[in-house]
Amino acid sequence: MGRLVPAVTRALDILELFLEGEGTLSAPDIVRRLQLPRTTVHELVSTLTARSYLVPAPGRPGYYRLGVRPYQLGSRYAQQLDLAAEGEQVARTVAETCEETVHVAILEDADVIYIAKVDSTQAVRMVSAAGRRLPAHCTAVGKMLLASLPDEERAALLPDGAPLRAMTGNSVTDPARLRGLLAGIRERGLAVEESESNPDVSCVAAPVRDRSGRVVAALSISVPLIRWSQERLPELAELAAKGAAQLSERLGHGQHAGHGSTQ
Repeated sequence: MGRLVPAVTRALDILELFLEGEGTLSAPDIVRRLQLPRTTVHELVSTLTARSYLVPAPGRPGYYRLGVRPYQLGSRYAQQLDLAAEGEQVARTVAETCEETVHVAILEDADVIYIAKVDSTQAVRMVSAAGRRLPAHCTAVGKMLLASLPDEERAALLPDGAPLRAMTGNSVTDPARLRGLLAGIRERGLAVEESESNPDVSCVAAPVRDRSGRVVAALSISVPLIRWSQERLPELAELAAKGAAQLSERLGHGQHAGHGSTQ
């Protein structure tokens, strides 16, 4: 582990004090409990307040309470826990139907992380694990998630003149070509990857949306080449789309007006 940054550690120590007691503290309270210089506490509290991690306590001059930002971070963390649990249940249902391996993945920077996986019951099957990280552009789930990003975010992850990593001979390494493929994926709402991350496996993926309509994950079906064919692709695509829609519904998508878009 790298060196800890003292200022960040102290800021987190201040935030963690609010987990105790009545939830409001003054700067002198923080100085006393953490044994920090008054100037340091003043600067840290001012910074945390400016970033909405703390707010002045109503009706108590000089006192602070937690702001909206910790709540937002906690909500996002809880959402990911729900996504993993719900994703595994839906993936199991899809896997039982098609007898192939099913994944649910999220995007982190330019990689995908598999947060749920249910294995195929077939003797020949894809070998992978939840928690695995792969370059997004080499996978069906990753291409689906990249295609769903706002243009500026996608451009930052796929800069011109920077060749992309290849995992197999079929991997797309030209950012310009990838952007063209992503445009088509965005229109279809479906991504296909043929032996781009594993020479013996192809996949099809569909987007998973949260309550706001934002794409937060993708669900894929992975099939060994011995069972993959263009004739079977429509059936697999339909199953992936239905599974993704079911998971989206579990996350609250479609339960209120104003769903938003892939962008």
